[in-house]
Amino acid sequence: MRRTRRNHAAGFKARVAIAAIKSDKTLAELTEQFDVHPNQISEWKQPLQESAIDVFGNNSRTKAAEPDLKILHVTHAGE
Repeated sequence: MRRTRRNHAAGFKARVAIAAIKSDKTLAELTEQFDVHPNQISEWKQPLQESAIDVFGNNSRTKAAEPDLKILHVTHAGE
């Protein structure tokens, strides 16, 4: 008998992925604890690990999103 498809909240996915990153339990233990498939745990763990670089890396994305005030002042002053 197949189980109906479940949609998990983002907080639950994060909690499971963090537990997987900690590595204090095996994947089988995490599967039993959270009642999700091992492949699902691996799929949630991967993007968390990849996005950790953005948290601790250089802030190039943040700087790119901020406008250059010098250019804005020069452009506005010409009006």
